[in-house]
Amino acid sequence: MINTPEIARSIQTGAFATNCHDLGQGNPVVLIHGSGPGVTGWANWRLVMPDLAKRARVLAPDMVGFGYTDRPNGIVYSRATWIRQLLDLIDTLDLAKVDIVGNSFGGAIALAFAIQYPDRVGKLVLMGSAGLTFPVTDGLAAVWGYQPSLEAMRGLLDIFAYDRSLVTDELAELRYQASIRPGFQESFAAMFPRPHQPWLDALGSDPADIAQVGHDTLIVHGRDDLVVPLDVSLRLHHLLSRSQLHVFGRCGHWAQIEHAARFNRLVGDFLAD
Repeated sequence: MINTPEIARSIQTGAFATNCHDLGQGNPVVLIHGSGPGVTGWANWRLVMPDLAKRARVLAPDMVGFGYTDRPNGIVYSRATWIRQLLDLIDTLDLAKVDIVGNSFGGAIALAFAIQYPDRVGKLVLMGSAGLTFPVTDGLAAVWGYQPSLEAMRGLLDIFAYDRSLVTDELAELRYQASIRPGFQESFAAMFPRPHQPWLDALGSDPADIAQVGHDTLIVHGRDDLVVPLDVSLRLHHLLSRSQLHVFGRCGHWAQIEHAARFNRLVGDFLAD
């Protein structure tokens, strides 16, 4: 048995079991991670979950293909698959409605879920979110095109973080080792192969559908994000009639890590209001 804080509760979601952190009490909020190599719900949200769990019930699943969720043979990694996993998760837990916080790839899934199942969603938080198409950035191409090596992982961390002091040799080694766990890189490489643009477009939602979303939405973005351009959040803000936008200066694609305390207060207050 692997000893890691990344492994949590196993919850049946359709034909496979989802690894999901479940902590705190109160109004349920689901945290959907981004799509980096070796990413897990814990790695993405480890600085958020303890604070948010003081005010809500926090659920942080590993989306299928990532982390320690089952990898069924023959599964097709697609927006529809991830939406179904999220629906099965909240159905299994008998939750009528949840707030959703989505990071990057997770923001695209959160937004598409709210469009498809509006009655199952309370509030939305979209952080460095995809969800609208845009030309694939060099940063995103590096993330999705990752080939495992310590040097490549160090390069990715430099892309994610504005503050390079966060990118230590220890962190690079930790995330590199995470990316080469059995099955991790194989499934990751199968999700968004080159050319990347069609896969990014497939994650996005129709702007006309986004404009119909009536949920209170907090949009958060790092001004210096090299993976998802700030323009995407500006466009989402214009489309979502009940949205507010917060831009962190001196911040890359890691708002929840680079500005953890401020991010936690911002999101916690928004969800509690």
